[in-house]
Amino acid sequence: MIKYTIKLTKSEVEELHGIINKGSHTSQTFRAAYILLNCDEGEFSEKITNEQISKVLKIGMRTIDRVKKKFIEEGFDISIERKPTTRVYDIKVDGDMEAKLVSLCCSEPPKGFAKWSLRLLADKMVELKYAESITHVTVGSVLKKMNLSLGK
Repeated sequence: MIKYTIKLTKSEVEELHGIINKGSHTSQTFRAAYILLNCDEGEFSEKITNEQISKVLKIGMRTIDRVKKKFIEEGFDISIERKPTTRVYDIKVDGDMEAKLVSLCCSEPPKGFAKWSLRLLADKMVELKYAESITHVTVGSVLKKMNLSLGK
């Protein structure tokens, strides 16, 4: 296993202390800041063993190794912040489908029902071939986004 030696500059140490002492940051940022400060073997602090860090912060040894590796390989800024997601989300409902859903929602409910339910709307959207498949959760989120309520 590769041993990563962390040596922080004075400005990096000050920035990490700033993260810990003030401002609002994510828990991952706090955790990475504590790990980097405690693993520092530079002239600005004393080194603490990984075992001691894992006991105090209640994190695994592997987490400490990952943060150290990220610091060495990718740099200071990237090691304390999370990487943005690269996942591409498919758009399930476009503007045309939203318009059809709203018009359906404003129409008369099926015979035997007093008002539309989310499941009824989802089933009717599929029945009318507006969508191949759509869940009641998606219907609800579209209506919520448009400030429409089925209760009115």
